[in-house]
Amino acid sequence: MNSSRAVLFCLLLLSLGVVMALWTNRSDKRNVVPTDRREVVFWHFWGGEDRQIVEAVVDRFNASQEDHFVRAIAMPGNNLDMKLFMAVTGGDPPDVVNQDDPIMADWAERGALLPFDEIASPAEIESLQKWLVPASNRLGTYRGRLYALCNGMDIRALYYNKTILDQHGLQPPNSIAELDEIATATTEIKPNGRVERFGYLPDARRLWAWGVVFGGNFYDDKTREVTLASKPIQNALDWMVSYRDRHGAAQVAAFRQGDQSLPGKAFPLLAGRYTAVMDGQWRVRDIAASQAEQRRAGEAVTDYGVCPLPHPPAGRSRAGWVNGNFFLVPRGVKNREGAWEFMKFWTGFDGNEANAAQTCVAGGWIPVSTAVANHPTFLNYLQQEPLFATFSELAAAPDQVPTPVIPGAAYFQRTVNDAAATAMYVEDAPSVTTLLEEAASRIQAHVDRSASRGQP
Repeated sequence: MNSSRAVLFCLLLLSLGVVMALWTNRSDKRNVVPTDRREVVFWHFWGGEDRQIVEAVVDRFNASQEDHFVRAIAMPGNNLDMKLFMAVTGGDPPDVVNQDDPIMADWAERGALLPFDEIASPAEIESLQKWLVPASNRLGTYRGRLYALCNGMDIRALYYNKTILDQHGLQPPNSIAELDEIATATTEIKPNGRVERFGYLPDARRLWAWGVVFGGNFYDDKTREVTLASKPIQNALDWMVSYRDRHGAAQVAAFRQGDQSLPGKAFPLLAGRYTAVMDGQWRVRDIAASQAEQRRAGEAVTDYGVCPLPHPPAGRSRAGWVNGNFFLVPRGVKNREGAWEFMKFWTGFDGNEANAAQTCVAGGWIPVSTAVANHPTFLNYLQQEPLFATFSELAAAPDQVPTPVIPGAAYFQRTVNDAAATAMYVEDAPSVTTLLEEAASRIQAHVDRSASRGQP
């Protein structure tokens, strides 16, 4: 099969997937649009239990409305961006899309997205930007204009096994030195030299967080320069590599591979593989479920805690890497007004804070505005899940930084991860400086091409 036929075949398969999704959703009576309402076609990637939460939000919106009616179409799995591309080029895009991949700037550069100043009034946009926390603003802004509205953030913090820390007389770490102390004191090594449990082990994929914590920035928006090889990020990766030097690249890589072999998406902290792990707010539910199971089994309940990422003396406190889910409005939609009303309803903007608080509690999602985070419904949830409070507080901090919102962001992210993985898992890897400089050069060339061509 030649390349053009292969592309055509893939497009036909994707088209069939879109048609099947549309047919499945049209057959659901809840998606029958009343004759006196304007339809809002909503594509999203949610599946499983989360899909039920999304559908509940849609039902509440539809019950609150007299003008618009959202018809939700689940598009779980890969290639949501390709399906959107096909719909846009075919002249029949959905009115609003929920996405979680760093593709917004690529689509904005192509001219395939409506900036929100073409949907809402200048006064509304100004009010929205003040209402959102800084991280949410960053996730939705490209070249000074809002092209996306964040509806949930993913924040990273440091989970720790408090029971183990107490056994060793240690406190939750505030500094990198204290984290290193925990790593040294609580790592368990078998007589044959193999590590049974790491006190802490940096994850190559988390250079994005540690680079910010160490005081670095990966990209300069003003000069459009990739600054991956800056000294603070080199220092962060050097610190991460010190764990490889201590335990050996082969053992570090094998231990990480062992994490992937845990059943399902089990949290390695709960499996006893670490004393401390960087991870996101979604693990709060895993911990609560594990502790509940220990109580049912009559076992001693392991105590866990969470704290902001420790930082070096010259670094940033309460800092890290953020990503999230966001709404996009493709150019050429039929009902931009309805899309805007639905986005406001979900996120809580323009007087919808009570509904957004209910949504965040149902999904275990971080609000995108302090107005929602401070709503009594959400505050009551934090009393029940105190570990979650740290993530909600960190979300409003100014130094929670996303992957650069630029064309080619996905390539940027992959290339940084690959460089860090080489540094962490290859015994005779090039120096940190060499790896980061070479990666920065490749990323800069890719970003420049993407911006000039308007393509990812």
